[in-house]
Amino acid sequence: MSDLKAPLVRPKRKKTWVDYFVKFRWIIVIFVVLPISATLYFLIYLGDMWSESKSYEQRRKEHDENVLKVIKRLKQRNAAKDGLVCTARKPWIAVGMRNVDYKRARHFEVDLGEFRNILEINKEKMIARVEPLVNMGQISRATVPMNLSLAVVAELDDLTVGGLINGYGIEGSSHLYGLFADTVVAYEIVLSGGELVRATKDNEYSDLFYAIPWSQGTLGLLVAAEIRLIPVKEYMRLTYIPIKGDLQTQAQGYIDSFAPKDGDESKIPDFVEGMVYNPTEGVMMVGTYASKQEAKKKGNKINNVGWWFKPWFYQHAQTALKWGQFVEYIPTREYYHRHTRCLYWEGKLILPFGDQFWFRFLFGWLMPPKVSLLKATQGEAIRNYYHDMHVIQDLLVPLYKVGDALEWVHQEMEVYPIWLCPHKLYKTPIRQQIYPEPGFEYEKRQGDTDDAQMYTDVGVYYAPGPVLRGEEFDGSEAVRRLEKWLIENHGFQPQYAVSELDEKSFWRMFDADLYEHCRKKYRAVGTFMSVYYKSKKGRKTEKEVREAEQAHLETAYAEAD
Repeated sequence: MSDLKAPLVRPKRKKTWVDYFVKFRWIIVIFVVLPISATLYFLIYLGDMWSESKSYEQRRKEHDENVLKVIKRLKQRNAAKDGLVCTARKPWIAVGMRNVDYKRARHFEVDLGEFRNILEINKEKMIARVEPLVNMGQISRATVPMNLSLAVVAELDDLTVGGLINGYGIEGSSHLYGLFADTVVAYEIVLSGGELVRATKDNEYSDLFYAIPWSQGTLGLLVAAEIRLIPVKEYMRLTYIPIKGDLQTQAQGYIDSFAPKDGDESKIPDFVEGMVYNPTEGVMMVGTYASKQEAKKKGNKINNVGWWFKPWFYQHAQTALKWGQFVEYIPTREYYHRHTRCLYWEGKLILPFGDQFWFRFLFGWLMPPKVSLLKATQGEAIRNYYHDMHVIQDLLVPLYKVGDALEWVHQEMEVYPIWLCPHKLYKTPIRQQIYPEPGFEYEKRQGDTDDAQMYTDVGVYYAPGPVLRGEEFDGSEAVRRLEKWLIENHGFQPQYAVSELDEKSFWRMFDADLYEHCRKKYRAVGTFMSVYYKSKKGRKTEKEVREAEQAHLETAYAEAD
């Protein structure tokens, strides 16, 4: 793309009762969702404290006992009459916006609800061994006081290790370390037959190690992971860089903020993110770890963004457009979770006045509403409304195509702000579901290295411009066009989002070879749902359920032939 095309012209849309319900949904949020959310957060905190009060030895003993329960449960399954295996977690608890429709069909549940402990923090090996339901708030609370951290800490507190591994996880440090799953050293998996295996990149289960990311738990049940730790300091020195110009200019300013053209690695920051506020203005942020002594030097500004009454982070960053470039120091853990309180900028739609000082001061301590409760308090009509009139999508695109992606989103959806976060996409010994462009290493593009192509997450989260103006908008068709554009540009769509892909298009976007190899080798076919089956939009019919359950028989027959 070169010249920015104008957004599509659409006719006005006739409002229905659902529009008014959504408009005044804040009443339910304030009087129902927020109080229950705050109570749940407190109970979860108490649970975390109870877990931390136990010795690592006690936690590991409980872990081993719970693994045996999982193995026993799997061995109880009768393939002839029981459904496909999935966890017992309720559909509305998942943080992602994709409907967990596969759990509405017949299935065989395995309870992993007890797997929420940090099993070990090894300072010598710089490894954290954790269970899959450990969330980002819990792990950062335990590690940051030790001046340690996971290499990639996803921003929202509620995101769990299991979800970030089996699905998708990114953070402002991903330009150094890759996606969340790239920082995992070993997986502990219970296979379909009840076998417990430990997969690493160089042991006999190395194929399984590379197949687990993006598999959505369809190869086995994750019961623990060993994840890389890095040393950190007490503060993040954050520089806010305003950029004014068209979307291509903003994209280049974003690239230049962390990928020096001369290749000097000393200029690469520890953290990067960008926010595009409109077609002509954006703010890029680069951060480096800083000691307490440096942060508290005379003249330096410390901003405790985690306090309940503080302005929402994306609005605070936007002030750089008015005041110009500035620098401040943010406590490291508060910086990690800077988007939690306002759920990026989705909080503005959920509570239109939630960013006002009076609300932040009086009720900000109740924020954020739990995403699971927001989903639990919406019926089928509201859920369908959000699918059609709301966008929550991440476009993973090569770094050099960020400007094109921004222009496409502007023309087709008009969603602002837009989040930008770079990440390495590694060239692995075995091709994974997502992989860099063939031959990228010979192009020597800005940000690329010999072992990884630099990609960017273009985060599109908000009501589209046409919806805000009361115009017609076909969310399903917009997502189909988005997916088509991604396939044509070697991009990827994280599977937590609502997808309109048919199976053929799904496997055009993702590489199936290693995944299908592991499905057959580790006998997941006919036991666990396929990743497309889990990601497919809409309720599963009885016919689809039966076909998925019988797939292993057809596979065995084909192999015999």
